Amino acid sequence: MARTGSADLPLHSGRVPDWLAERMARMSRVLVEALVLHYGRHEVLRRLAHPFWFQSLGAVMGMDWHSSGVTTTVLGALKRGLTPGGRQLGLYVVGGKGVQARRVPDELSIIGDRVGIDAPTLLRASRLTARVDSAAVQDGFELYSHSLILADDNAWAVVQQGMNPEARQARRYHWLSEGLSSFVEEPHAAIDGPSQGVIVNLTDKRASRTRAALVELVSQGPDVVTGALRQRLPQPAPRPVTPVLPHLQLPVHEEVTHEDVVLRRLHGTLAAAAEQGPRDFAELLLTPGVGPRTVAALASVAEVLHGTPSRFTDPARFSLAQGGKDRHPFPVRLDIYDETLRVMRAAVDAARLGNDERLQAIRELDRQARRLEAVATGPSFDELVQAGWADAGELLPTDAPPRRFSRSSSAHRARAPRSPPRSQLELPGLSEEGAGEPSAPSG
Repeated sequence: MARTGSADLPLHSGRVPDWLAERMARMSRVLVEALVLHYGRHEVLRRLAHPFWFQSLGAVMGMDWHSSGVTTTVLGALKRGLTPGGRQLGLYVVGGKGVQARRVPDELSIIGDRVGIDAPTLLRASRLTARVDSAAVQDGFELYSHSLILADDNAWAVVQQGMNPEARQARRYHWLSEGLSSFVEEPHAAIDGPSQGVIVNLTDKRASRTRAALVELVSQGPDVVTGALRQRLPQPAPRPVTPVLPHLQLPVHEEVTHEDVVLRRLHGTLAAAAEQGPRDFAELLLTPGVGPRTVAALASVAEVLHGTPSRFTDPARFSLAQGGKDRHPFPVRLDIYDETLRVMRAAVDAARLGNDERLQAIRELDRQARRLEAVATGPSFDELVQAGWADAGELLPTDAPPRRFSRSSSAHRARAPRSPPRSQLELPGLSEEGAGEPSAPSG
C-alpha cells in the first residue's frame, strides 16, 4: 500500500452551528447513497481514504474549506447520517474524537450482534492503526481523533488526526484495508500534514531490521536493552529516491481567494449548469422551480460523486457550491442547500425504485462540466464571490457568524457586524473537532 498524497492543515477550533450540522448529516447520507448506487460500498471507503477528495467533500457540504476541523466535522456528519438505517447501506462509522474513540470496542460489538461482522478483527485493525500512528510514526503530532468506517463484509477505512499545538498544525492519517498486507510496513493510504523534517518512522520498509531488533531486544530482557543502548548505533543507509506524490498545500488564511481556485474548472461547472439548467434540467428531474443557482450547486455535488482524483487539487472551488460556515467565500445559502438536498434525495429514492434517470441527469452535469471547461469563460472570481453575497440577502441563519471580508474584494472596506454570543453558535454534541467532546484549541 502506497501513500496517495499529503496536505498541510492549519489548526482551527470552533463549533458547527445546528442549522449546518443537521444539513451536513443529511447531505453526507444522500451522497453516500448515491456513491453506493453508482460504484458500490467499497468505493465509499476508497474515497474516504483519499485526502484530496475528503477535503473537497467537506467544502461541498458547507464546512470551512481548508481547516483541520473538516476532518472531525465530516466524520461526525457521516456518523450521524449513516447511523439510522446503516444496515440498508451496509456501511457504519464508529469512533470519533476523544472519548468517542474509546467507544470503538462497544460500538463494534453492537454492530456485530446485529449484522455479524468480524468485530475482533476490526477492533484489532482499529487499535493497530492508532498504535502505528502514535508510536511507530513519531512525527510530533498527538492523536486525538480516530474513526473507523466499515462495510458489513469487514472491509474498512480509518481516518484519524493528530495535532501539534505549538506549530498550530494538524496531520490527518488515512488507512484502507483494500490491498493492505502489513500494518507495520508502509501501510498508509495517505498521510496529510506539514513536513516536520527528520522523524521516527518504524513503518518504513527500510526499518524492517530495526523492528526485528526491537522485538529481539525486548524478548531478551532489560539487561540486553541497556547494553544495546551503550553501543554505537550504525549509520543509516542512504535514502533512496522516491517518487513525488501529489501534495495539497492548504494556506493559513481563511478567506477563499482567486489563487485557491482553478477558475477554468469553475467556469466549466457553471457553463454546464447554464446549459443544462434553464432549458431541460428542471423538467428532467421533475422538480419545478429549480433554478440555475441550484443546478450550479448540483454540478459541484456531481463532481464530488464522479470526479477522478486529479479533479480535487483545489478543494476551495467546492466551497462556492453552498458557501461556507464562516462565510467564506460567502454565507451558506439555506434555500440552495435545501433545494440541493431535495433534488439529491428525490434522485436517489427514484433510483432505488429502478428509475435512475434523475441520478443519471446529475451525472451528466459532471460530464458536461469536464467537456466545457476547455472553452468556457465567465465572471471573475471576485465577481462570483460578490454575487454569492448579493444572493444571500435575508436568507442567512439567525445564528450565522458575521461577515469577514476577503482582501481580494473591494467589499473589505465595509465594517463587519459584531459576532453573536458564542452560545448561539454552538450545537451541543457536535464541534469542528468531532461529536461529543468539548472543543480543544485544535482542528
